[in-house]
Amino acid sequence: MDPAGAVVPSWRRRVRTLVVAAGRDVAGLVVPVACAGCGRVDEPWCAPCAAALAGPVVRRDHGAGRLDLLDGRTLLPVLGPGTYAGPLRHGVAAWKDGGRTDLDRPFAAAAHRTGRALAPGTGHVAGRAGPVLVVAVPSTAQARRRRGRDPVDVLAAAVAEGLCSGGVPAVRARPLGRSGGPDLAGLGARARGDALRGRVRVRAAARLRGRVVVLVDDVLTTGATLAACHGALVAAGARVPAAGVLAATPPAGAAGVADVAPSVRGVSRRDAAEG
Repeated sequence: MDPAGAVVPSWRRRVRTLVVAAGRDVAGLVVPVACAGCGRVDEPWCAPCAAALAGPVVRRDHGAGRLDLLDGRTLLPVLGPGTYAGPLRHGVAAWKDGGRTDLDRPFAAAAHRTGRALAPGTGHVAGRAGPVLVVAVPSTAQARRRRGRDPVDVLAAAVAEGLCSGGVPAVRARPLGRSGGPDLAGLGARARGDALRGRVRVRAAARLRGRVVVLVDDVLTTGATLAACHGALVAAGARVPAAGVLAATPPAGAAGVADVAPSVRGVSRRDAAEG
């Protein structure tokens, strides 16, 4: 049906489909589309690369040094579907720092599954505390200006929807801010922790007291960013039972996916991990 409720003839629907397809073909001629993970032409995110996010959503926090409590436990469980290596690493870098907003949909779908996986444990903690607050780890103002947006917000919105689909009321919230500091890419666990010390702050702390918060980041590396956000939220009186990520770096010494850079110009090779 059209917006007024009238039935649209099948021939008109076919024409619309052809027009949309033709528009995409023309756009592809002007700006060639290639898979952000492997460089395959005419596919923004090909099926083999998409498989990197199609696996089960499992805990990813055991290899994150800044989350290790040194007694067999971690600061908080972190769930996600992917390993940050090979095509997925290149895809995330292109999405985050290469302007590949066309990856919002597949990445949000993976984050939605993560939200559903977080629902059972989070709902048990939330009780009657009100809707769970889903909070993206904050970027610096400089990073937001460079990218023109905050990509992790896309994931946080999808995690909130996934929690709701899993029966846990959840809403997006933005209580955290982060002041400037060095780029975290390439830094080790200790250096990341030092770089973030005192730079994550809570806005309107009184509104967080007693609330349950789920943190969301794109990539879990050392856990320094999640640890800093967890500390700020807990200090404000919130409870943070878990976090969700798109992917986590593989443990040291683990057999990883072949890390072959895409061959198409314009796909960033930069390691964009900040968490």
